[in-house]
Amino acid sequence: MARTVIPDIATLKDYVGQEFGPSEWVLVDQQRIDDFARATGDDQWIHCDPERAKRESPFGTTIAHGHLTLSLAPLLLSQSVEVKGVRMLVNPGIEHVRLRSPVRSGSRVRMRGLLSAVRELKGGAARATFRCTMEVEGESRPAAFGDFHVVYFP
Repeated sequence: MARTVIPDIATLKDYVGQEFGPSEWVLVDQQRIDDFARATGDDQWIHCDPERAKRESPFGTTIAHGHLTLSLAPLLLSQSVEVKGVRMLVNPGIEHVRLRSPVRSGSRVRMRGLLSAVRELKGGAARATFRCTMEVEGESRPAAFGDFHVVYFP
């Protein structure tokens, strides 16, 4: 599916109920996992020790941190929807998050979203809520889902 371009913040509300995506596939390889571990200090063996994970993990390999998977949301959402006339956007949070399935090293993920709500804010800004699902290529269960919030500023 091609990226949806919304002409401006004021018309964002006209897209409530519309689905966006899927985004492009993004590779979650060991390098990305190791970089995330270094950035966060979470270097648990299930993420960073491929040999031990192969021997001891029920997944047979290392897996991405759940927060790494969630951190890909802004990138993947931007591949699916663009709002024109935005000076700045802020991601104030994710609600109702569920991490449903591990993302094994070497897997690819993508995201689908549905614009579920828009609240107008002062100065022409708007807070959009996207109900998003992170998919893992070849897996029937999603890696994660939740309500991703984005505030668009003119």
